[in-house]
Amino acid sequence: MWRTTGREVIAASTSSSFSLLHYRSITCAVSRLAPHPPDLVKWVRREGGFVHQAVTIAHVPPHGLGLVAAHEIPRGSDLIGLPPHIPLKFDSGSSSALASLVQRVPEELWAMRLGLRLLQERVKTGSFWWPYISNLPETYSVPIFFQGEDIKNLQYAPLLHQVNKRCRFLLDFEKEVKDAIANLKPGDHPFGGQDVDASSLGWAMSAVSSRAFRLHGDKFSEGILNDIPMMLPLIDMCNHSFDPNAKIIQDQDAENSQMIVKVVAEKDIKRNDSLELNYGCLSNDLFLLDYGFVITANPYDCVELRYDGALLDAASMAAGLSSPSFSSPAPWQQEILAQLKFDGKDRDLKLVSEHLLCWHPGCFLDGNPSVETGGECTKVTLGGPELVDGRFLAALRVLHANDAEIVLQHDLGTLQSLSDEAPFGIAIEVATL
Repeated sequence: MWRTTGREVIAASTSSSFSLLHYRSITCAVSRLAPHPPDLVKWVRREGGFVHQAVTIAHVPPHGLGLVAAHEIPRGSDLIGLPPHIPLKFDSGSSSALASLVQRVPEELWAMRLGLRLLQERVKTGSFWWPYISNLPETYSVPIFFQGEDIKNLQYAPLLHQVNKRCRFLLDFEKEVKDAIANLKPGDHPFGGQDVDASSLGWAMSAVSSRAFRLHGDKFSEGILNDIPMMLPLIDMCNHSFDPNAKIIQDQDAENSQMIVKVVAEKDIKRNDSLELNYGCLSNDLFLLDYGFVITANPYDCVELRYDGALLDAASMAAGLSSPSFSSPAPWQQEILAQLKFDGKDRDLKLVSEHLLCWHPGCFLDGNPSVETGGECTKVTLGGPELVDGRFLAALRVLHANDAEIVLQHDLGTLQSLSDEAPFGIAIEVATL
């Protein structure tokens, strides 16, 4: 039977209210799958891996369990090394039933593909990876497990759309999985005859999305390395920082030519310092969706807004600005807006959801969750390293300009650049900004 059932996972995850005011690390959890899991450091060493003698697992307030330096570690030191048999990844040797299920998962939800393998190993008696899996969190504080009120408090349509999309996928995929494995012989069942529901699938997808890394796998026939997601026991207990003190590298073992995944100290690490990796230059949307936390001063965060001429007109009136008619551009302006994909048949349309699925036990028990989605629109972004979407900047410059001849002297690349030089003069630049 399941060591912890999917239904128990979701019931536990929704028994209390989550708030965005609390920073939660991927290593933070109410409890681990096993009450007294094996020592992960000892397991990695026993299986031929390397763990620096100063690296220990400890409670790191407020993040939960993480990796800490028991004493100073010099820059350049190897911290952890995993031989190729320790990382958990989806391989071509998996059962045909599991491989068939994996093929039904869209590429953008790659975490579910590896999550299926994780579920298979979780239920397997005597699994090689049980010492690792038993140390995983029993619950995850990602938005698909939020209660209804907490979901409403997100109040950000692009994020809500992604949550809705993932929840809808899990509900639909539960039915696909049940149908696919319903009549299999016990020996062919990918999950040992155990039932799989949307909440157990959600647990697996969250475990992978919050812990897996994309690294080089096997070489193609042309000699090119393919990138594959894999779960890295112990390494995935490092917390995040945009200024990390460690990094992951892949190194070839001189003795047997096997690829080893290593964590190496990028700086001198002081005693009691947490080991930190850079999870990526991600927006807070992705940090919240995949890891369950947000970063207060995130230089890569941005917001998505709907480009709409009528809304721009209304905003100008409300702000008391003397602006052109955004909703009724001149024909020559429309041509440029079409090139920027804000107008015409080639508009860059994205689906925006303004409501989302409330995912809690009642939804599953009733079997009738409510989902509403918004329509399509053209999106622009503000924030992040570029500060403003270049297309949006170019569109506003063009709409504020009234001399087509001057505008057409500039290429779109110049108009999309937030440089020191104002292409149409200071007055138009001020109005644009």
